[in-house]
Amino acid sequence: MSKQKNHGYKKPKNNPPRSEKPHGKKVPSQSKGKQKSGTGLQRGGKPVTAEVTCTGLSDEGKGIAEWKGKQLEIPHLLPGETAEVNVFQRGQYVNAEVKHVITPAGERVDPPCPYYYECGGCQLQHMSNEAQSRFKQETIDTLMKPFGKPDSILTMDHPYDYRNKSHTTFGMNHKRQVIGGLYAQNTHDIISMDRCLIHDPKSDEIAETIKDYMRNSKMQPYHEDTGQGFLRHVLIKVGKISGGIMVVLVAASSEFKGKNKFVKELRRVHPEITTMLLNVNKRDTSVILGDQEQVLFGKGTITDTLCGLTFEISAKSFYQINPVQTEKLYGRAIEMAELTGEETVIDAYCGIGTIGLVASQKAGKVIGVEVNKDAIRDAIRNSKRNGVTNARFHQGDAGEFMVDMASRGEKADVVIMDPPRSGSDEAFLSSVVKLKPKRVVYVSCNPETQARDLKYLVEHGYEVEGLQPVDMFPQTYHVESVAKLVLKDVT
Repeated sequence: MSKQKNHGYKKPKNNPPRSEKPHGKKVPSQSKGKQKSGTGLQRGGKPVTAEVTCTGLSDEGKGIAEWKGKQLEIPHLLPGETAEVNVFQRGQYVNAEVKHVITPAGERVDPPCPYYYECGGCQLQHMSNEAQSRFKQETIDTLMKPFGKPDSILTMDHPYDYRNKSHTTFGMNHKRQVIGGLYAQNTHDIISMDRCLIHDPKSDEIAETIKDYMRNSKMQPYHEDTGQGFLRHVLIKVGKISGGIMVVLVAASSEFKGKNKFVKELRRVHPEITTMLLNVNKRDTSVILGDQEQVLFGKGTITDTLCGLTFEISAKSFYQINPVQTEKLYGRAIEMAELTGEETVIDAYCGIGTIGLVASQKAGKVIGVEVNKDAIRDAIRNSKRNGVTNARFHQGDAGEFMVDMASRGEKADVVIMDPPRSGSDEAFLSSVVKLKPKRVVYVSCNPETQARDLKYLVEHGYEVEGLQPVDMFPQTYHVESVAKLVLKDVT
């Protein structure tokens, strides 16, 4: 059985993978020789043990197998493998988890992360890197089959340590000791962990220092059920090129006792931190950041470089998580736009202006449109910071903006669209059709909704001329896709 390298990770001493409910019962740790699914399975009663053979993978990388005439989707199972599984039934719902792999596939590897089978944040660490790439390529090939053959997926040389943003949640274990880590998938059970292999290592080091500080001081973690305590989360953003580091303490109260001492101590241990903020979130919500914010040290923002441009990043700014792969993604998108320096480009869903400002280097004029007011403010600031004079940013609905352009007889040569995971709605797509740009470059973080939207555009006068998958999130089932569409010659 082949194995991946451990990438320098050292398993923590006396700290086995463990998920715990804050102030509550300890969830049993992973049993020897068994895998915990980490997927929030709906268990009902005593499980039934069965032997199954995996015949394929779902879009989420789960193994597909048949049991008593029903199709099971089983995490951590690979095609061709025979395994003993636990099957859970609750009414009409059936779930399963691997108990023991009887005949492992050649592509199976030992996950380098000791928390893998509990966490659920990564879904593919049990697959070799080559198998992961092939799985994602086949996913895109299948979804995009009606539109043509996609190019080969753009992969990452070092598929770890890539996330420039991380957040750690804090709580108490059953021994009333401070713990910090990530929620197990689909739960609010904290997995006590000191390292996530896809985080920037420096962010995890800082989170560990904060955890140690809490254990040696009176700073208490927030408890969701009682509403008592202070610190809820720590959000850390790292400028991969600039080296700037932002630490955001997300607290339940603006009253921060010992604030100066905390800032001084954290800076002493980590002088590389360039700014610290206190964000107050008093709401009973799964949303991490609240509306109230206070700068504790530094400017309150960091900067980073992407595609040769400098971007200012605030606590609430959306900035691509994996800048190494983002440069590949944006580079391919700009190629597909076929810019010569004369075109008018619409950057729909423009956010803080990243892809629009990159496009401005080769376009005649860029118009960015975004409904989020704060994002537009950041986009304008980033435009000025980089001395860009041929880009303008507007706050509003991009679809309505393009309909207004069409009604005034104005033209756009290219529309670049990067919608959320839900994709675009028919109102937006119809506005693209009304404006009739020569080319549409569709950047997607959800190829399934992208395929749906491409079907609409193809039915309304466009044809797909290029498809490029990009592995933006190695070790997970997520894959991004860029599509190039051109307007058919209606004459």
